[in-house]
Amino acid sequence: MTKLFFLLSGEHPTLPFAELRAVLRAEGFRRKTVGELQQLMRVEADVESVKSIVHRAALTRICNIEITYCEAVAEEVLERVRSAPLEDFLKKGETFVVRVRRVRKTAPQLVGGELERRLGAVLLHRVKGAKVRLTSPDKTFFGVLTDNKFVFGLKLAEVSPKPFVERRPRKRPFFHPSAMPAKLARCMVNLAQPKAGELVLDPFCGTASLLIEAGLIGCRVIGFDAQRRMVRGSLRNLVYYDVQPDGLVVADAQNLPVSNVDCIVTDPPYGRSATTLGRETGQLVKDFLSKIDGCLQQGRRVCIASPKSINISKLGGELGFKHVESHSVYVHRSLTREIAVLEQT
Repeated sequence: MTKLFFLLSGEHPTLPFAELRAVLRAEGFRRKTVGELQQLMRVEADVESVKSIVHRAALTRICNIEITYCEAVAEEVLERVRSAPLEDFLKKGETFVVRVRRVRKTAPQLVGGELERRLGAVLLHRVKGAKVRLTSPDKTFFGVLTDNKFVFGLKLAEVSPKPFVERRPRKRPFFHPSAMPAKLARCMVNLAQPKAGELVLDPFCGTASLLIEAGLIGCRVIGFDAQRRMVRGSLRNLVYYDVQPDGLVVADAQNLPVSNVDCIVTDPPYGRSATTLGRETGQLVKDFLSKIDGCLQQGRRVCIASPKSINISKLGGELGFKHVESHSVYVHRSLTREIAVLEQT
């Protein structure tokens, strides 16, 4: 295994870490968490895992091989880099650039541009024949200042947020104001840990936000909704993103016409713009969870979003599920979502 570090999105304090762990587990990579800092996770894992993270993750930004880790003190940083095996990462004749990212104003005594220049000078001194190139270099060396620590390594890949922006709800052929943003939908799919080719169910599919993201990472998808117009809209959106569902059915989640799926990812209706067919959201969620026993094998997961007031983690436990984790996501003054992961026992 190789020491890796990942710069994570800063838009939520816990979801990026949980998603990264979930992707590694879903893809079957052995991993050991070395440490977690603000917006940064250090792990030991197969370097091939980076390909899966780039393909699947929504809240990871930059993936790197770790070269050194130390206190965010200029002389210690330079000494650690000088003593690192730089020749293993940069060869004679190759071009490179050094970039340093600061997280949340940490280590203000260090000037990023100056640190980049001094680290570049170390690399030039150690690797004869290497050259600096600021645009399109052969190698990018990447450092992160966070929690008064400095992590330095070789950049392997970057996850662009642009595709998720392009899939935002208003960009889709069929729009509804309750639709979930693409990044959060992808994150929820990853928390449920399906593998490519496995069957993902959303019993409240709405505009197909979750099914689109599951389909784009190679999963088979099936969706139900009690409203015919939502099912038709879901199909329009899935076709637009070239995702072919195994099935889309007008059905009540209390009477699921399916006997076996690999995981469930869902965002049941709530709020003014959603239709719950006259039932309270809490009762709707309770009825749904009480009906899925037998649909999932032991150890497989349900990732569900619901208003925090429902306390889905407690409700899931009362219905026989193991509560794995929960994350609070603020939406607006009157709504905070709980993203909960439950496991079939």
